[in-house]
Amino acid sequence: MSSQAAPLRGPRAAKPVLRPGQRRNRRRARRAALLFISPWIAGFLIFTLWPVIYSAYLSLTDYDVINSPNFVGTSNYAELFEDPKTALSLRNTFIYTAISVPAHVVVSLLLALLLNRAGRSSGFFRTVFYLPKMTPPVAIGILVLLLFNGQNGLVNGFLGWFGIDGPAWTTDPSWIKPGLILMSLWTLGSSVIILLAALRDVPQELYDSAKVDGANSFQVTRSITLPMISGSLFFLVIINTIAGFQTFTEAYTAFFGSGNTTYSNDAALFYSIYLFQQAFEFLHMGYASAMAWVLFVIVLIVTVIQMVVSRRFVYYESGNNDG
Repeated sequence: MSSQAAPLRGPRAAKPVLRPGQRRNRRRARRAALLFISPWIAGFLIFTLWPVIYSAYLSLTDYDVINSPNFVGTSNYAELFEDPKTALSLRNTFIYTAISVPAHVVVSLLLALLLNRAGRSSGFFRTVFYLPKMTPPVAIGILVLLLFNGQNGLVNGFLGWFGIDGPAWTTDPSWIKPGLILMSLWTLGSSVIILLAALRDVPQELYDSAKVDGANSFQVTRSITLPMISGSLFFLVIINTIAGFQTFTEAYTAFFGSGNTTYSNDAALFYSIYLFQQAFEFLHMGYASAMAWVLFVIVLIVTVIQMVVSRRFVYYESGNNDG
């Protein structure tokens, strides 16, 4: 039998020999680091990890908060998929997310492009655009009723100046979600700031080369600006998609917390609102836990799909792209 030569290996890097004092200092530094992050570790374990694990258990039980949980297996999940209101809330949530996320990103990009050309005044406008982000979500829900009231709202009053008869934003099911989507643009200030920072990070040499080649503004935006800030755009798509699936406060305040029951608010019944109702109004905590885990799986699947698709469209300066 012919013997096979063993593969050559490079010399191993010798481990540095630490003196007793250095080892003691390293252990002391490790203990100090653990001490400093221990509040976060405790908070994560108590307020995040344990509730997540416990909710997984509750999703397999019949639990009304008052009595002890009664194990029912996957009955909650089976009931969930047969519940027509679950399907309704999921449909509303998907429609809202599918429209609000592109609208949010496109409007943020347009404002960021304008700010990038504003020169010295951009600092003032950055502050103006970001201030609405500080508005509490409950206040935004109240603003929905004030601005989009079909009879005396400010939006329909503004449209009336141009002879346009505005719709019944808060009572017509066809216009409830468009009104909420328009109102969601109130808080896009942080997205504008992120895109403005990305725009200012694009190398000026690329624009100079395009100008020498005779490219117009549209060509420069399509071939240089958008590819170079595609990472930031993708980040905004991800976080706004997750936020869209979890939308709750504004819609609940406007259509469920106001006490107005003279019209149907099924068009504003988002998945998170129905989950909240099951948990805290009907005390179906086990059923609500199952709903929460279904939402987690949906968001995870959508995010993974977006990550896979992004490989063809997102450019990272320090990495390689497939597209």
